[in-house]
Amino acid sequence: MYAHIRRNPRFQELVAKRTRFAGILAAIVLIMFYGFVLLVAFAPGLIGTRLFEGSNLTFGIAAGLFQFIFFWVLTFVYVRRANGEFDDINKEIVQAAWKEEK
Repeated sequence: MYAHIRRNPRFQELVAKRTRFAGILAAIVLIMFYGFVLLVAFAPGLIGTRLFEGSNLTFGIAAGLFQFIFFWVLTFVYVRRANGEFDDINKEIVQAAWKEEK
């Protein structure tokens, strides 16, 4: 069964699509996270800037909150694609393998 699945060209397509998509999302997360850390290290004045006069809300706090929201959105995007396109291809591959196995 596993040999049939590995030989299926759609399996190779699925692996390539999933790997590329996960890599792009991982790169985005790393850039955002380490970009924020670098801002804290090298631009503390910017991080400490108040968003408007008389506010206790700083750019750093807003950026940190934005990261949480952004990472939730990226998770939602991944789950939608995984449960949609990737699962559809997976079902197709498994059905083809069962047909070949019989």
